Amino acid sequence: MSDKQITDHLVKDTILKPIVERTILPQLVLKENLFKELIESIIYQQLSTKVAAIIASRFYVLLKTDNPSPQEVLSTTVEEKRAVGLSYSKANYIDNIALFWIENSLHEVDWINKSDEEIVHLLTKIKGVGKWTAEMVLMFSLCRPDVFPHDDLGIKTKMVELYELGSTGKQLIKEMTDIAENWRPYRSTACRYLWKFKDQ
Repeated sequence: MSDKQITDHLVKDTILKPIVERTILPQLVLKENLFKELIESIIYQQLSTKVAAIIASRFYVLLKTDNPSPQEVLSTTVEEKRAVGLSYSKANYIDNIALFWIENSLHEVDWINKSDEEIVHLLTKIKGVGKWTAEMVLMFSLCRPDVFPHDDLGIKTKMVELYELGSTGKQLIKEMTDIAENWRPYRSTACRYLWKFKDQ
């Protein structure tokens, strides 16, 4: 699907239209090593991009590779991981991912042919990997076009502001989901516009 077809569809939403028309999104590239992507998503959580990049760099120096296998990750202790700047919980979550990858032979999984729902269901079985993390992997690593992470604070904040939503809780999620229905099948791109607009 061309960028023009996507933007032509999204500008039908009159509130989203001015954001789409004045915002340029960077191109996404399909990532082959989902294990590495998931580990980095844990490292980057709740940190500035700059700080997280430094920690990730130190982590790869520790492992002596920037494309680690689960076995290489598990060859270092939690204490060694903490020494490069990872929190105790993040170090454990990364080990959980590595163990799960080995135990379930995930290096053999054909991610391209799995549905969004199947991938979320599988990845959220790992302790430390929530639905939001799985959705970020879908959007930014696997380039899935129609993901709507309604629990994302940035998306929620901008939709409340732009669409003047006054509800809370489940009613707010319902209203957000109803609005996002108009963006199908390009909800991922619509969300990326909202994030970019928030950052600007």
